[in-house]
Amino acid sequence: MRTAGLAAAVLLAAGAAHADPRGVWLTEGGKSHVEVYDCGGGRLCGRIVWLRSPLGKDGKPRRDARNDDKALRSRPILGLRMVWGMEDQGGGEWDDGRIYNPNDGNTYSAEMEEVGADVLKVSGCVLFICKEQTWKRVR
Repeated sequence: MRTAGLAAAVLLAAGAAHADPRGVWLTEGGKSHVEVYDCGGGRLCGRIVWLRSPLGKDGKPRRDARNDDKALRSRPILGLRMVWGMEDQGGGEWDDGRIYNPNDGNTYSAEMEEVGADVLKVSGCVLFICKEQTWKRVR
């Protein structure tokens, strides 16, 4: 009986270490929530579902004003897909994706790593230069 209990505890701990990354995450700095969801083909995507400051100085919804594509500069930030194509690598790691940063208007290669049931490390890279953020699960 004791062995079965220990085995169950080990399995629960292993499962908790690599929980499903789908859900809503608070980005580093607390400026937004990103919902990570299954977008087909076993890949994950993410969209902005909450902004601490949803309105610009003009009182209107914030727009994607820094996008390199002028035709996209009028689209709202809220609801914007900013992560796509993340492929499960196993062991709580997701790779081969892309991430868009509305703060600079650029898109980067991206990867995510679950470092706990409620912590997700997200990084975006250009060549060998990477920036990393730690996101905390909201729900």
